[in-house]
Amino acid sequence: MVFSWRGGPGASRLLLSLLLLAAGESGSCQVHYSVPEEAKHGTFVGRIAQDLGLELAELVPRLFRVASKGRRDLLEVNLQNGILFVNSRIDREELCGRSAECSIHLEVIVDRPLQVFHVEVEVKDINDNPPVFREEEQKVLISESAPLDSHFPLEGASDADIGVNSLLTYRLGLNEYFTLKIITKNDKSKLPELVLRKSLDREETPELNILLTSQDGGKPELTGSVQIKISILDVNDNAPEFDKPGYKVVLFENVPNGTRVIQLNASDLDEGVNREISYGIRLILPVSEKCMFSINPETGEIRIYGKLDFEENIEYEIQVNAIDKGIPSMAGHCTVLVEVLDLNDNTPEVMITSLSLPVREDAQVGTVIALISVSDRDSGANGQVTCSLTPHVPFKLVSTFKNYYSLVLDSALDRE
Repeated sequence: MVFSWRGGPGASRLLLSLLLLAAGESGSCQVHYSVPEEAKHGTFVGRIAQDLGLELAELVPRLFRVASKGRRDLLEVNLQNGILFVNSRIDREELCGRSAECSIHLEVIVDRPLQVFHVEVEVKDINDNPPVFREEEQKVLISESAPLDSHFPLEGASDADIGVNSLLTYRLGLNEYFTLKIITKNDKSKLPELVLRKSLDREETPELNILLTSQDGGKPELTGSVQIKISILDVNDNAPEFDKPGYKVVLFENVPNGTRVIQLNASDLDEGVNREISYGIRLILPVSEKCMFSINPETGEIRIYGKLDFEENIEYEIQVNAIDKGIPSMAGHCTVLVEVLDLNDNTPEVMITSLSLPVREDAQVGTVIALISVSDRDSGANGQVTCSLTPHVPFKLVSTFKNYYSLVLDSALDRE
């Protein structure tokens, strides 16, 4: 990839070739601050000019400026006192999603001479999101012949916060038929299940309504609730059962449209129409605009349609129902976990954030000519990049911070 710049008459032309390989270099952060999300406008973050060793009187003459990726108005610097402050609302969940680490990287630039400083501002999570259930009401179908200690999975709540603020507990409203059991999954998330403790009689109690409440671990605690509507079904004795309650499938991203994910199979011990099964997808998490999964209602075969993109989601959870055709029908459940593997499908990107041209032939060795950053949206080794120059040029690259570089003069210039 070649970048060229042509100045006015008599200016020299700079040819810069950046070769992007599969290994990274890193510098060091010069100043680190932290600020809680949702901090008010004007909230003090740090004395950035003082911490960078700059005098207040030189900020304006040296064209002090701050650059950041993404939204540029979250943080500002008062050039009169050199203080970094919150300029607009910072929503950690909007900025970093559910990532455990969240920070805003600032590149501070001054001229005369050209200098660059790197500042990291960590955005700390606060408990500003309550647990949320996807629907206001969950419907559960249970046969009146269901044996005691039968388990019925419920859809859990989600919390947009992280850490202890997103740790959820559940409690069930008072009733004489069910207790609550919490299942801890491999990813440490928790799902509630109803456990039957008293036999059901449809003729006596055709329907039950029980409140399920979720509470997070933040201070103060926030809660959310959902109404569980339980319909008691007349006897169609056996519900369909899958071979196992959970399946795991591993797919590379960018698989062809229509690729088969898995062939599911459920069986029903009843006879006749009561053992005929129809398959359906109950829920897919997370929701994606790029790809979808479809199941054949007759065969239980799941296929993918659209684009499977590792950079969008690294895994999907598909909750599947198998419903028999008895009257009333009964349902069996299983979960399919689709893990997405990364491919090296994103080319590195190069950005020149500052360029000081033309270069005088009497410029001092070590003079900074340009500021460069490189990035790659892939993960792991596929996302690691290095930056190098075309051989035999009087310049060199100096790593300043992670994938940030300065192009500096490495030897004396002779225009003639």
